[in-house]
Amino acid sequence: MKTKVALITGGYTGEAEVSLKSAAFVQSQMDTARYDVYPVHITVEDWYYLDAEGKTFTIDRSDFSFVQNGQKVTFDVAFIILHGTPGEDGRLQGYFDMIGLRYTSCNALTSALTMNKGYTKAVLTGVPEMYAAKSVLLFESQRAQAYGMVTDALKLPYFVKPNAGGSSIGMTKVKTIDALQEALDKAYDAEGTGQEVLVEEFVTGREFSQGIFRNAQGELVVLPATEVKTTREFFDFEAKYTPGLTEEITPADLTVEQQERAGRIIREIFVRLNCKGMVRVDFFLENGTDNFYFIEINTIPGQTAQSFIPQQVRAFGMKETAFYTELIEAALVNTD
Repeated sequence: MKTKVALITGGYTGEAEVSLKSAAFVQSQMDTARYDVYPVHITVEDWYYLDAEGKTFTIDRSDFSFVQNGQKVTFDVAFIILHGTPGEDGRLQGYFDMIGLRYTSCNALTSALTMNKGYTKAVLTGVPEMYAAKSVLLFESQRAQAYGMVTDALKLPYFVKPNAGGSSIGMTKVKTIDALQEALDKAYDAEGTGQEVLVEEFVTGREFSQGIFRNAQGELVVLPATEVKTTREFFDFEAKYTPGLTEEITPADLTVEQQERAGRIIREIFVRLNCKGMVRVDFFLENGTDNFYFIEINTIPGQTAQSFIPQQVRAFGMKETAFYTELIEAALVNTD
């Protein structure tokens, strides 16, 4: 009998469009001999299963089931490909924990923590060989004082971004002080990000993104890194999703020593944050020092054919079908 997989997509933020594309690619790569895959859309208005003919079936939230042709359908596992809230911030994971449904991502606590960039950096303080840019975390109650708090503590240029959010939405690189207030307002007001802002001193260097996952045998597997070179000021939303603006090199041109050092750092991050499934770590290699600077961690990384993780899986010599099978099977044996 096939395993029934709920492929979770959609969401409550501007990342929903990316989530839908990611889920479509994942579904196209699933091992249909082993799994029955049901795309489940989660929106502010409704939760529903969308079948191949475009018919919708409302999800019963008491047990995450639906009725089709008079038969109740339940799931063995949820494959979460929902970027942003509620699929990446721990809300959906907490719900699944309460009803006893296994899932492919980090647990509720880790998901909530890692959506908060400032708190994540605090937890990762002391990871060997890892550096972090000097930063200021700003809450809504500090909005009136935010400008002064930043200028008192940090040196230009700055990266100003929502403390909780993805796809670089609401992010600005500030090179002159007269642009700071507008950048702060943009980050504070970014939809669905909690009105918290993280401001960091800019690190000059090469930018990389690298995936890691725990397979069904319980082993941590570090994927090859991707180097990101963009014609934009930084790797913003347009650079990420507009063809031609960014060059992505997988595997990245790193020395053996740099690869090994990055692998040690990423493994320690995965363990320190108690991650599950697949995650992606973004970092800078600073010019002049050769130090790796942590940027952020993404616990529901994009999964379109052009996304970093699928690129890295292919560079690793693995098929996406086998990769997604590993994630599902790891979730099914996970006893947490």
